[in-house]
Amino acid sequence: MKVQGFIKKHFTISVSILLTLLFIYAAGSKILDFENFQVQLAQSPLLSAYAGIVSYSIIGIEFIVAILLCFSNTRLIALYASLGLMAGFTIYIFLILNFSDFIPCSCGGILEKLGWTEHLIFNIFFLLLATIAIFVTEKQKGTGLRRPAQFSFLTTVISCALVIALFLSSEHIIKKENNFTRRFLLHPVIENKTLLLDNSDYYFAGSDSTHIYLGNHNFPQILLTVDTALVRIETMKIIPDNIHHNFRNLRVQVRAPYYYFYDGTVPVIYRGLIGDTLAHTISYGDAYFNQLVALDTNKFALRTQSSSTKEFTIAFLNLPDSIKVKLYPEILKKQFDGVFDVDGNIITDRHTNDLIYLYTYRNQFIVMDEHFNINRSLNTIDTTSIAQIKTTKLADGRHKMNAPPVKVNRRAVAYKGLLFNQSDLMGRHESRKSWEKAKVVDVYHTDRKEYIGSFYIYKKKDNGMKDFWVTDNYFYAISGDNLRRFKIRDGVF
Repeated sequence: MKVQGFIKKHFTISVSILLTLLFIYAAGSKILDFENFQVQLAQSPLLSAYAGIVSYSIIGIEFIVAILLCFSNTRLIALYASLGLMAGFTIYIFLILNFSDFIPCSCGGILEKLGWTEHLIFNIFFLLLATIAIFVTEKQKGTGLRRPAQFSFLTTVISCALVIALFLSSEHIIKKENNFTRRFLLHPVIENKTLLLDNSDYYFAGSDSTHIYLGNHNFPQILLTVDTALVRIETMKIIPDNIHHNFRNLRVQVRAPYYYFYDGTVPVIYRGLIGDTLAHTISYGDAYFNQLVALDTNKFALRTQSSSTKEFTIAFLNLPDSIKVKLYPEILKKQFDGVFDVDGNIITDRHTNDLIYLYTYRNQFIVMDEHFNINRSLNTIDTTSIAQIKTTKLADGRHKMNAPPVKVNRRAVAYKGLLFNQSDLMGRHESRKSWEKAKVVDVYHTDRKEYIGSFYIYKKKDNGMKDFWVTDNYFYAISGDNLRRFKIRDGVF
């Protein structure tokens, strides 16, 4: 009887002390490493969109509840608040384990060594302690069991409903109406092979099922063929059938079984079979262009410049037609000058045959079919909808940039309905240290408005990623003179 009486007398105080210590430690550890805590919340698959307000609110609530637990006249209210907190934390972990797109790394602080399942058990234990303490306290006041049962149930339901509502709302915001909060996927690509190249001037020219093809900025006639195992290298020097042009910007592009050798400033396009050094002229003088994408053996998407307005426009070059070039001036949406404000990259999805134009200085990309019909106009997650540029129009109609621009999108690759975009802007709640050490790639669906997630490609020997390529199984990157291969984890995208 004495033991039972002792427990009844001191149980609530003991539980209150435990909860107070837990909340003070948890809130204190968050404050001491607040930036990391906020970054972790931003990477949560449940609360990414609310990382800012949640990070401050949780710390404040934990401190307030801890203080209220210390006083007898506020202890009962604090116990109900503790129950609500622990219920919210518990349902959060349950959702992480059962309904999130991925399971992130475990949190730090007091639970640093616990996995998510152990973390769930830990929370349930304190949830039960708080519940029992409420019933003991209410019984000591002669309240009975009905009111504490009703209030405890209501508190738990409201807390869980709030977390679930935040989860559903956050998912919608992150994927559909993102406010520039990146969600970093858990190791979506894993580096497993590196090949040392003979110089650092290579770029990706294309691929097929067994090879990666590299062009070279300084030696434009060189086509490097590397097997996907990064073991065998073959170097071929392209020899055009007519080399009497004043070339200024020679590039090579591979769309198996052919390679295309071209310079839009001349303008000329050569075509050759992979493995054959001789490249035959298939187009000369048909169109000037500054970008080219091979769609078929005789069909090309171009970005050219209007001779009358000096503005960039998308064009279709179809060599067999009597009228070879067709312009599509309505595709690129002018904001200021029609040159820098619409600057970007035209790329093709080798799997779906969609054409994509990604703007450089604003958060938009256009998805077109192979007939240049605009299917969708979608956005990247940053908030730069208007190009942040300053330009001057010269007397001859040309435009010059007179202030450093804000570059939004660096480069992109489209494959199997996904857009892999290297962004130049740091999002909300991101680590500046990580940005100094790595380049970020954001992944989007191209058939609907949905952001999937992001990942870092870290520097190799202090060299950042300067080009990349995507195939069925691998993500390839060039960093300095290193060709790097990353395994894409099954089902991650």
